[in-house]
Amino acid sequence: MSIDINNLGTNTPPRAGDSNRVGSNEANAADTRQSTGKSSVGDTVSLSDTAIRLGQLGVAVENQPVVDTKRVEQVKQAIMDGSYTVDPTRIAEKMMELDMALKPKA
Repeated sequence: MSIDINNLGTNTPPRAGDSNRVGSNEANAADTRQSTGKSSVGDTVSLSDTAIRLGQLGVAVENQPVVDTKRVEQVKQAIMDGSYTVDPTRIAEKMMELDMALKPKA
């Protein structure tokens, strides 16, 4: 199925006995588009407040560093001085949470 995005195929055929109905507005608009390459009707786009806010949040996230270098340095230092501890129970819990989050909902 094709879609005519230039509105060229929207002319309705004249009804029987209506020989004067040619659709001059559509014909003039088509002539304008062909001669200038521009539509005679202005298109507008509006964004919702949510879309605007999402765009702002996207920019804010892009401006954040990928890695928290301060935290990395703290962990490095803790490993170097031997004060870094691993809690296997917490790691297992987090792995289970991740597994549950990744399972498809039935």
